[in-house]
Amino acid sequence: MTAFTGAFWRSGDTGFAEATTSRVFNHRRPSRRPAAVLRAAHAADVAAGVKLAAAEGWKVAVRSGGHSWAAWSLREDTLLIDLALFTGMSYDPADATVAVGPAVRGGLDLDPYLAGHGRFFAVGHAPTVGMGGFLLQGGIGWNCRGWGWAAESIESMDVVTAAGELVRCSETENADLFWAARGSGPGFFGVVTEFRLRTRPRFRELTRSTYVYPTELASEVLTWYHAARHDLPPSVELAAVGCTPPGSDSPVLIIDAVSFDGGPASPAALGTCPVVDKALVTKVAQPVEFADLQADQLRSNPDYHRYFADNAFLSGPTSEVVPALVPAFTDLPTSKTFTVLGDFTPLLSRRPPDMALSVQTDLYFAAYVIGETPEEDARCRSWLDGTMERAAPYSAGCYLGDSDFTVRPDRIMSDAAWSKFQQIRTVRDPEGRFPGYLGTPVQ
Repeated sequence: MTAFTGAFWRSGDTGFAEATTSRVFNHRRPSRRPAAVLRAAHAADVAAGVKLAAAEGWKVAVRSGGHSWAAWSLREDTLLIDLALFTGMSYDPADATVAVGPAVRGGLDLDPYLAGHGRFFAVGHAPTVGMGGFLLQGGIGWNCRGWGWAAESIESMDVVTAAGELVRCSETENADLFWAARGSGPGFFGVVTEFRLRTRPRFRELTRSTYVYPTELASEVLTWYHAARHDLPPSVELAAVGCTPPGSDSPVLIIDAVSFDGGPASPAALGTCPVVDKALVTKVAQPVEFADLQADQLRSNPDYHRYFADNAFLSGPTSEVVPALVPAFTDLPTSKTFTVLGDFTPLLSRRPPDMALSVQTDLYFAAYVIGETPEEDARCRSWLDGTMERAAPYSAGCYLGDSDFTVRPDRIMSDAAWSKFQQIRTVRDPEGRFPGYLGTPVQ
């Protein structure tokens, strides 16, 4: 029997049932269950766990933060390695990097820690998202539009390989694993036990501009948005959001822009909407605290709810894309459902680093359907299926963080990147110790 410092449960043990779903955020939980769970205490536990899995004939699944909508970590006949105890953080002022464990929550843990050092890292929008899954899936963090994918700022990482060896990975060490990790998400064939991230100086000024429109203007506003988004500087995070305000029975369409040190003129293009005079609410360049932005995100992503999510990077003519999207902003299935149309224009204006993450366009659509009871599931699923069916003809691929390939497969890598990924996997995990994706991406 392998001795672990952390806790270990086999199926049938007292505590096993709770351990299998511990920290799984989505309460619409699948029936899949592992053969055993290891709540590792340190990297040596992880390495021993991978070797035990090989001896038992199990595959290895990993949980960092438990925030994936499809519950990627719940797989049959696996050893689930739960990294809940990997919450260390250490800032190095010499090179402005921060070392973080994969279970560190970006908004609740890392951001306040870095704020104490006057530094910032573009963490996930939902403050409870763990850094492990967020970074491995690429990381659409705050102002990804202007600063790039979070994975671009990984300096190095420590990985337990399929052979049970702990190695350092970077551009110069085990570069193949480093390439594969940045963007392959739950398909990665290793367990990351620590990331070292390059930070940036903390912003000095933060402002928010908000325009709230009635949904009967959605077609006009989204048509304008499709062009006007190109006119905002990279310092501004921009999104069109469909949601139902608290206390209301009707959805609205919100144009939301957050400026990081962009100055009061940075959101000026938002005032050019031809129906701006019909906005229900107009707030331009109002000072805001980052904690308030995160509080809004927590309210939008409530605990103990049942989530369905999907997304697509879109391309196509405005005259076709906008009509396909309008129903997703005007007819929401529940009062807590919200949809987002984000702009990545500046991100595509420069050459990204070579990494597994290789599918993106300048327009990103995501839908988050939120219910409270199992009786709502069929209606929520049907609405999301219809929404994505309308968007699918314009999809160039999707972002792993908001995907569920068991329902709707899509592209996640370029053809060249997918081929390279498979070649590295064959070398690094020849026995298929890591099960790969739940469902099959389209390639």
